[in-house]
Amino acid sequence: MSGSVRIAMWSGPRNISTAMMRAFENRADCAVIDEPFYAHYLKQTQSDHPAREAVIAAGETDWRRVVAALTGPVPDGRRVFYQKHMTHHMLRHIGHDWFGQLSHAFLIRDPRAVLLSYIKSRPDAEVTADDIGVPQQAALYDEIAARAATPPPVIDSDGFLKAPEAHLRSLCERLGIPFTDRMLHWPAGPRASDGIWAPHWYAAVLKSTGFEPWCERDLRVPERYRKVIDACMVDYERLHRHRIVVTR
Repeated sequence: MSGSVRIAMWSGPRNISTAMMRAFENRADCAVIDEPFYAHYLKQTQSDHPAREAVIAAGETDWRRVVAALTGPVPDGRRVFYQKHMTHHMLRHIGHDWFGQLSHAFLIRDPRAVLLSYIKSRPDAEVTADDIGVPQQAALYDEIAARAATPPPVIDSDGFLKAPEAHLRSLCERLGIPFTDRMLHWPAGPRASDGIWAPHWYAAVLKSTGFEPWCERDLRVPERYRKVIDACMVDYERLHRHRIVVTR
């Protein structure tokens, strides 16, 4: 591998996105950044997220400066720069001209599972489809795929957790970086790279030392959220058709 590789991983909330960031951070050649547009998103929307004011105070609220950091020198002189992004943070006024400087990948999860996890952290919120990011994820996929010679890789979290190593090998191949088994296990505990919001959202990952085994979940959603799910499922199912499929 020559030169640097900047990877934008586009996910919605309540996925395995932080565990995936751990996997990349455990590589010797990789620097990571955790949701760099979050402070800008919260300042613009004033959404009632946990620790909102602390996130705004600690983060960069000028999206142009965020982009400059994402496309500038890779931190610590590393070759790989893994960027964990939430699709709902990409507000409509944020320009996309910088996308061509990155390699893109998409991390998807059944919207029912996302929603059921999300409302545990924000039980009083009036959740919309945009809050869980699926419509934005589909739009970003279409835009990036239209510009690229080959479509960006898509990872579905359910399939991934059934065969993490095989998926990581395939993902690394598509991104043009070598796979290392260091991506499968990492030390438990917080990281300096974690966002200031980690205590509110990362309880399971902070205890983890690897990807959790897949398990079947009850996906029955309260009726009050039916319209949210209906608004997301078509986009999710379309993205799901583009997912990486591996043989163990």
